[in-house]
Amino acid sequence: MKPEEFKKIREIRSEQVLLSMARKPESRTIFCGAWDGAVYPFDVSEEKPAPKPMEQHSGYVTGVAISDDVMVSGAYDKSLTWWDYEKRESIQSFKAHDKWVRGVEISSDGKLVASVADDMVCRLWNVRSRKLVRELKGHESLTPTHFNSMLYCCAFAPDGLHLATADKVGHVVVWEVATGKQVKSFEAPVFYTWDPRARRHSIGGIRSLAFSPDGAKLAVGGMGKVGNIDHLGGKARVELFNWEKGEKLGECESGKFKGLVERLAWHPEGDWILAGGGDHKGYLIFISPDGKKTLSEEQLSTHVHDFSLSKGADRIVTVGHQRIEIWG
Repeated sequence: MKPEEFKKIREIRSEQVLLSMARKPESRTIFCGAWDGAVYPFDVSEEKPAPKPMEQHSGYVTGVAISDDVMVSGAYDKSLTWWDYEKRESIQSFKAHDKWVRGVEISSDGKLVASVADDMVCRLWNVRSRKLVRELKGHESLTPTHFNSMLYCCAFAPDGLHLATADKVGHVVVWEVATGKQVKSFEAPVFYTWDPRARRHSIGGIRSLAFSPDGAKLAVGGMGKVGNIDHLGGKARVELFNWEKGEKLGECESGKFKGLVERLAWHPEGDWILAGGGDHKGYLIFISPDGKKTLSEEQLSTHVHDFSLSKGADRIVTVGHQRIEIWG
């Protein structure tokens, strides 16, 4: 589908604020991590889904990822939980980090899960054995002004050979998955705003990453510079890099919407980049594959915390504040 052809098909209400989601391709069920510490399975084929909570965490569930028969979630309580999602039962839960787990991703072959947290460490785990494979440490724990930093996101390359991580101050690292070697790092500082006068506080950071289908380019998402750092007032922003060279290829800021780009995804043929996020309201923004202009911008009724794009790039499911929206 072309970007301008997408329309909202359906809206599903939820009693919870939904912070993350995972979906087995083409499945009718989406699993949503919520702010109450539970994971909720929504059958989107039902007229009025009434999901029963899968309870395990004790804080915001900000990462959910799924493979063939296993789901992994990560949360504010510093833990990771492995689930048998067909039975809606937890397999194992344990403390995986020393601080808030911000993101969880599974490699395309389903063998590794990566978790990132505010302890500034990325950890790789064996999906089957649930054992730690290695730690990746390449992000500073403090910002240049000596405040705690955050490690918000990670993304596997489509072939699974590389993994990218990115933090609050705009530092990006690309790792060789097989060895844990740091192969490239570069900076995207516009995503970070520090107020040295009125608040002595900061906001922003890189919140989303996505490799292009050929693995050669890396899209980086967040928001631009902020005037009043008490609000998500920066323009929705995406930058595109040739990661092997650390060279910026393009940058794009929304002409309509403000707030954080929480999730990025590429069209499977590389035709466009999709960004989702928001401030008090939400958006979906389609961006040209060179990263230099918007192709279409759609407003949603609520902040988009996460979304999934179907394999055929003809359906989008978004989750956010008490709403799920389906576009196609």
